[in-house]
Amino acid sequence: MKIDLNSDLGEGFGPWKMGDDGAMLDIVTTANVACGFHAGDPMIMHDTAAEAKRKGVCVGAHPGFNDLWGFGRRVIHGDSAAQIEKMVAYQIGAFQAMASLAGHRMTHVKTHGALNNLSADDEDLSLAIARAIKAVDRDLIYLVMPGTEMFRGGDRVGLRLAHEVFADRTYTDDFRLVSRRVAGSVLEEEAAWSHVERMVSEGAVVSMTGRRLRVSIDSICVHGDTPGAVALARGVRARLEAAGVEVAAFAV
Repeated sequence: MKIDLNSDLGEGFGPWKMGDDGAMLDIVTTANVACGFHAGDPMIMHDTAAEAKRKGVCVGAHPGFNDLWGFGRRVIHGDSAAQIEKMVAYQIGAFQAMASLAGHRMTHVKTHGALNNLSADDEDLSLAIARAIKAVDRDLIYLVMPGTEMFRGGDRVGLRLAHEVFADRTYTDDFRLVSRRVAGSVLEEEAAWSHVERMVSEGAVVSMTGRRLRVSIDSICVHGDTPGAVALARGVRARLEAAGVEVAAFAV
């Protein structure tokens, strides 16, 4: 069995840094890099891509709502699906340019925060995001939450899809992430490791109520801004390898 380990990185802005990207790039096999709207700027995008290349880590665009103040975790009301399609294409193009400048190749797209959560339930939005990805580069892989509209939208548009589950987040019974506002929704080290082991061994997402939602798992995410993210990611990788899983990028 082969499973990718990914993290959302490059989420600083100017002199402000979020998380320990250098340490995470020593552990993960794929990085999703902020594209300037919820976090990130041209220098951070370039430098993250350059360091990822040095360490043999695949990179992709991580577009979100235009929401630096709220870190892309607020729904920005008033944007139509057509506007969001342009907004996502713009961000993908920005990171593609910075990755190229760094001598690295962008392999995929994963949406961020509120945009990701909203597209899980909104057919029009999911199709708009999928069209934006295809318009920039039809060979890009769309990293999606299984069992959601984003999966169905990407499939309808004809994109190559990769299924993502989250090491450090809990699930509802319909494949959605439990809101961060709910106590226990963000998992720390031991709980996250057990969560991952169970998902991998059972070939299913396991919800907070214990329901098993069967799915193929291509990639496991450890959020770079989760407290103790580096130790959590290191532990997840160690547990996967101890279970005989090959940890390797889904885009290779």
